[in-house]
Amino acid sequence: MGAPMLAALRAAGFNALGYDVRPPAAFGPLAPHMRALPDFADHVQTLITVVRDIAQTDDVLFGAQNLATAPHLQTVIISSTLSPRYVTALRHRLPDHLTLIDAPMSGAAIAAQQARLSFMLGGDSAALDRHQPLFDAMGAHFHRMGPYGSGMQAKVLNNLLAASNTAMTRLVLDWADANGIDETALLNLIHTSSGQNWFASHFNDIEFARDGHGADNSISILVKDIASALDAAPPQSDTTLPETVQATLRTLAQRR
Repeated sequence: MGAPMLAALRAAGFNALGYDVRPPAAFGPLAPHMRALPDFADHVQTLITVVRDIAQTDDVLFGAQNLATAPHLQTVIISSTLSPRYVTALRHRLPDHLTLIDAPMSGAAIAAQQARLSFMLGGDSAALDRHQPLFDAMGAHFHRMGPYGSGMQAKVLNNLLAASNTAMTRLVLDWADANGIDETALLNLIHTSSGQNWFASHFNDIEFARDGHGADNSISILVKDIASALDAAPPQSDTTLPETVQATLRTLAQRR
């Protein structure tokens, strides 16, 4: 997700640079805009972090990369999908002078590549106004959900639905196979009927639509996102349904 977001910022005229644990050559046309960590840390003013999980976010901010101490850093924008509790607690772990915005996004890689992501934004209104041109460059839909932390809370709720739709759509397609129903015909039906959902409607564009569960793929990210939602579930909530969806995603096999 980070690479097409960087490309979109560059296309919009921003002097955006990237850092990744992989070498610059892994990013093809973006390689000239990737930097080694010391150079990146010396120049970064607004940091948009787009990594997989809490452990990697901790590495970016406090651990292996330790960018929270970058000398010119002014703003940290969290665009990974993480536990809302963790995101809110970052305010107490980062220096007070840093502006914090949570800006998780939705739309999968295809939307990042087309600069039409949907952002769920949490933060001070003035800070969001100042940084809106960045989001305009990368996205098409912007939802201001409230103070810092609200964007992430909204995102994990959205992703509960996305994960549920993914699990159920895959089950429906497997049952259709068993009953001799053509996949394309069924997906076209779903798109114009009461079962319509984002996953089914964009099945042939979503990079992980046919994946089985794997430790490093997007299906496992959905499993992680459900865990993030469960971490912030209201007290005494019935978590049976999201836990069942999570368990179902872990059983998905590759769809051919």
